[in-house]
Amino acid sequence: MRAEHKRSAPRQAAGDEADVAWAPPPKPSKSSTRRDAILRHATALFDQRGYSNTSLDDIAQAVGVTREALYYYYRNRSEILLAIIRPQSMALIDGLERIVAADVASPEKLHRAIDNHLRSFDRYCLEMTIGLRDGLMDVSDPVRKAMRRIWKKYEALWIRLVEDGQRNGEFDRIGDPKMIAFGILGMCNWLARWYNPGKQFSIDEIITTYTQLIGRGVLANRSDRE
Repeated sequence: MRAEHKRSAPRQAAGDEADVAWAPPPKPSKSSTRRDAILRHATALFDQRGYSNTSLDDIAQAVGVTREALYYYYRNRSEILLAIIRPQSMALIDGLERIVAADVASPEKLHRAIDNHLRSFDRYCLEMTIGLRDGLMDVSDPVRKAMRRIWKKYEALWIRLVEDGQRNGEFDRIGDPKMIAFGILGMCNWLARWYNPGKQFSIDEIITTYTQLIGRGVLANRSDRE
């Protein structure tokens, strides 16, 4: 009897482990769910009306809570705005840091950097659009200060990518690295004005076209024209 019990115990333990492994993930807390709802509705309102034209009352009404209830999660609109745009901006920096440090040729780094930037429009179109809109230059100091530090770091990484490419001879020295980096970012950021996921152009097509446009220009090769 004792031996049988020893043999059956491991089978029962294995079954228990299987049950634990297949257990559904825990449900998000009510606080987490409400916070996500606030950000989701605020994102849509900021996109539709603009940050300056959206009040806390508008957000509270969209979420279905009182204005006072919002203060439990966010102290003001600035905190809501930062919670929307900062995660995607930090993700861009993390991705670009890995790209700049990678042991690959500069043209490949350029392609990866464009991919890293533009693919965010496909995944987080509203967040990226809000973060790049001109109107955000007029928002409160906390937002400007926090985002300025993030954007400066991102810009510096782009400048370094161009500088490295010029230094190793893989990029032509057609101009100042900062001017070139800002030109590339300006072109990429213009997607905030016209890009609509699932419409007309796929993000893969845009990435390929922009990479070729930046790397080769729009003029045909002389040998092609002769």
